[in-house]
Amino acid sequence: MDNYQIETAQNVEIYQNIANLGDRILAFLIDMLIIIAYGLLTGIAASSLGLGRENEWIYMVVIGLPIFLYHLLMETFNNGQSLGKAAMRIRVVKLDGSQPAFSNYAIRWLLRMVDITFTSGAVAIFSFLFSAKGQRLGDIAATTTVISEKQKITIHQTLMASLPDGYQPKYPQVTVFSDKEMQQIKNIFQKAKREGKHAVILALAEKSSKMMQITLDEKAFSFIDTIILDYNYYTQQ
Repeated sequence: MDNYQIETAQNVEIYQNIANLGDRILAFLIDMLIIIAYGLLTGIAASSLGLGRENEWIYMVVIGLPIFLYHLLMETFNNGQSLGKAAMRIRVVKLDGSQPAFSNYAIRWLLRMVDITFTSGAVAIFSFLFSAKGQRLGDIAATTTVISEKQKITIHQTLMASLPDGYQPKYPQVTVFSDKEMQQIKNIFQKAKREGKHAVILALAEKSSKMMQITLDEKAFSFIDTIILDYNYYTQQ
């Protein structure tokens, strides 16, 4: 469960690094230390100002409310990161890779009580271990997950493929394509194969050969397969 693949509306595949359980637990512990430190410091400050029981509402507003809303406010206004998550370089995102809305953050925050607070994190850990996308119950309900930004998977890495021993490339012109363009060719080709859209593969082959300034002299299916392998050959050298 190191990464998962999403496909955007433009048929471009993106790979996300799922934050591992250790990083998420460490982020939680860092957040807990920050919350405890905040509670102690504001409590001491309130006592030094002589605020007694008659000012209990001040304790609730100044101390209790920020602690209660900490995760919701931090993730909402800090691009999906609490201070602990920022320290561990992990972030909450939607499953399609986009930034969550307030409603997404609110749902996962509300379910923290089930995932973490009332069960000491047991439900969250159990859900994470059995989820293909590293989700606790709050994430499943909010259609979010937590990704790691420690190591980004580039488009070029998604293009890497094993080449047969002694492979000899056929089209050196394939280097006219950028990583992004070849990734799009690969994505469209794979999608068209799955859906049996031969006309799309033919159009893709014709457009690709035109960009390479060569004559298409083989079947479209074989041609696209070949240029993908050739591109890997030349970019892996």
